Amino acid sequence: MKKNYSQLMQSFIALLFISLTGAYAQQSTIQGTVSDKFEPLIGATVVVNGTTNGTTCDINGKYTLAVKPGTYKLTASFVGTQSQTKEVTVAAGQTATLDFTLAPSLSMNEIVVVGSRAEPRTLMETAVPVDIISSKEISNSSQENVGQILQYLAPSFNSSQQTISDGTDHIDPASLRGLGPDQVLVLVNGKRRHTSALLNVNGTVGKGTVGTDLNAIPAAAIERIEVLRDGAAAQYGSDAIAGVINIVLKKQVGVAQINSQLGVTSEGDGAMGRLGVNYGFRVGKKGFVNVTGEFVDREATNRSGDYTGTVYGDARDNDLTDFFAQTGLGGKRVMAIGNSAGRNGQVFFNAEVPIVGGGELYANGGFSFRKGRANGFYRFPKDQNRVVLSIYPNGFSPEIHTDIVDRSLTMGLRGEKNGWNLDFSNTRGANGFDFNVENSNNASLGAASPLSAYAGGFRYGQNTTNLDISRKLDIGFDLNVAFGAEFRLERYEIVSGEEASYINGGQESQPGVPGSAGIQVFPGFQPQNELNQTRTNTAGYIDLEADITEALLVGVAGRFESYSDFGDNFSWKTVARYKINQTLSLRAAFSTGFRAPSLHQYYFSNLSTQFITIGANQVPVQVGTFNNESNVARAFGIDRLKPEVSQNFSVGFTTQPVAGLSLTVDAYNIDIKDRIVLSGRFDAADYPFLTTLGAGAAQFFTNAVDTRTQGLDVVANYRNDLGKGAITLTAALNLNQTEVQGQVKTPPLLAGREEQLFNREEISRLEVVQPRSKLILSALYELGKFAFTLRSTRFGEVQFLHPNDGNPANWVVNEFTGEVETRDQSFSAKFVTDLDIAFKPTTSLQLAIGANNLLNVYPDKLTHSANTSLGRFVYSRTAANFGVRGMFLYGRVSLKF
Repeated sequence: MKKNYSQLMQSFIALLFISLTGAYAQQSTIQGTVSDKFEPLIGATVVVNGTTNGTTCDINGKYTLAVKPGTYKLTASFVGTQSQTKEVTVAAGQTATLDFTLAPSLSMNEIVVVGSRAEPRTLMETAVPVDIISSKEISNSSQENVGQILQYLAPSFNSSQQTISDGTDHIDPASLRGLGPDQVLVLVNGKRRHTSALLNVNGTVGKGTVGTDLNAIPAAAIERIEVLRDGAAAQYGSDAIAGVINIVLKKQVGVAQINSQLGVTSEGDGAMGRLGVNYGFRVGKKGFVNVTGEFVDREATNRSGDYTGTVYGDARDNDLTDFFAQTGLGGKRVMAIGNSAGRNGQVFFNAEVPIVGGGELYANGGFSFRKGRANGFYRFPKDQNRVVLSIYPNGFSPEIHTDIVDRSLTMGLRGEKNGWNLDFSNTRGANGFDFNVENSNNASLGAASPLSAYAGGFRYGQNTTNLDISRKLDIGFDLNVAFGAEFRLERYEIVSGEEASYINGGQESQPGVPGSAGIQVFPGFQPQNELNQTRTNTAGYIDLEADITEALLVGVAGRFESYSDFGDNFSWKTVARYKINQTLSLRAAFSTGFRAPSLHQYYFSNLSTQFITIGANQVPVQVGTFNNESNVARAFGIDRLKPEVSQNFSVGFTTQPVAGLSLTVDAYNIDIKDRIVLSGRFDAADYPFLTTLGAGAAQFFTNAVDTRTQGLDVVANYRNDLGKGAITLTAALNLNQTEVQGQVKTPPLLAGREEQLFNREEISRLEVVQPRSKLILSALYELGKFAFTLRSTRFGEVQFLHPNDGNPANWVVNEFTGEVETRDQSFSAKFVTDLDIAFKPTTSLQLAIGANNLLNVYPDKLTHSANTSLGRFVYSRTAANFGVRGMFLYGRVSLKF
């Protein structure tokens, strides 16, 4: 028995040895290189079709895959190129070589996710227009943040940096198709992103709106940006009236990427340094974690003019040489007007990990901390109630320092069960915005006033839970069925400042003059301003998309939403696309949409110093913004806010008439009813009870106007070989026109005061302060180790309309010309040209130099003396087609390993 057992074990061990060595002998290898026309593609993906066996290319573009003997089809892919599939046969124990050369992806062959809940389609196949900003365009951009990258790459997008506008100096209002910052929805990896805590209340683009802080997301973390240029509230919910911006995060693994840049303006100010680091690593065979860190440090710019007014209000004004020498700004400049200074540190991650059963866990999120510094109007000694002479005998230039903290985290689980695709996720985001005032005083505290104070701030949080279910059905044609639910909780807070920031101390600022209450430039939020408000939203949707034939695609979507504060809404959408042939498609869409009033617009209240133009002077007024629930709002007859509702119609075509050329043309019409606006100021002289509240004027949020926006988008791309290199040409045009329809909606108690409720200047913020046209022309020529990019962006005309100058009787003398003229002004269209020259000495290193605004172009200067605020403003701060930084020279180093 023992002998038989021993023989049996020997036989088993021998069999096991033969099996293992046989299996090892059968192991084979496929290897090769993935490159484009000029260089290896670091981080390119190679996958064995129909399997989970895949890998990424190393620093030399090489890959290696272990397989069993046989015949396989492999697909190589890389962002910005056309995927390529090849077949190879490998014998037992042998190594087969299979190289790939990937061509640049034609724009119409790019795959997009946003705009449809069916399987991703190419741009040629979509029923609605989508722009794609690739990772290559993002990483090669010399702009400092996501907002400015889109400004110079997406024609329908606008985001100009503001100046002398409190918190808006630090978060740039961003818009799509000429509409408001709050009428575009931002997604990250397809999930709703939270908005900023800041409400724009100064006289800028987007006044009265709350936007998403795109600049809280590091550019180095982004694989691509999809810009859906169509109303999509029926698919994604509130805010998507103008369209959707979907930011897709990087998934690359095995490659570390470092981008660094240093630059300065031709004026010697505005120095900017940026460093971004990205690295991804595998988790198991298919999982990954991709991590990004980015740091940006930007100095301020100053484009103010020479001050021509008085300083002391006495004989000392006859010789101000010493005063100007002590201001330290050079020449006769007393203000810093231009880009604010800022320092920003960000960390982001994106991860996917397979789980047992075929599903996967995914997560993404990040943290951003930004410090900013901007100046306000100079407080002169002659401003007796605002300047404590014993502290500031020559007055002072107050500064607003901001701390902006942004956090986000998405976690989810997705997989397939019985043919149904399931996706359950939760996204939590929060934004905090704090104000610290420095180099200032609270004049009512006299000589005991502190020079700085914490003035309070805002908090906004959003938690969104989603369940999305979809499946493709074959019912004689392909029908994609998608439905789901969403629950969202929002919270908005106002935090009061320290007592010295808002208190009325009752002291004299100068002999015999009672000092104004509150720290100058931004009086702090008072305890009665504090609030903590929440609301919930429950939504359900269904989305059907059918390929009726190979040529005809149709889709319908509907979404019901119920808010805890204002009620319910139902939106719907229908789309169609018809392929006339393989190179020409027609498309059209019609949808209804809505935008819920933000919690900020419902509940924001404060007392702030706003400078109002009276004659040739900027006069400070303590303006109270009273929230929609307040007794003051009811005293003026202001109704409770209701949602904005819209109808959106678009029609267009896509075509690839010749090899290498693609063209899309889309026209659109967007009607919006009951737009929520921040009203004009109602003076205490007409409403004396405001004085008891410490306000010289009052303003409110109200549904005051209806608007119609019409426009045209044209995008053309051409790619081809040119000599020994390759050229890419792009022309992209957006034309848009927004007009207020009918009369301003005025409550009965304010009948006859339409001009006060929403005057011509406020109407102009909707109609003409953003460019009505934008044209981007670019050329990229790649030749060996060199790449040359030339881009010219034409920003269309904008206008400033003075609130009182609709009547010629209100025109004033222009000190420049001596004639009586309107203070209205048009600012002509201008081309801003960028040049970038890049050199790759090795596959892993790229060096670049270049110039943004190569020709040092500025907007038109102000031509009426009454608009310059006694010479301080050279350029308009309320209507500008682009920024006032001027030429920016830079060097850039990019490293991959």
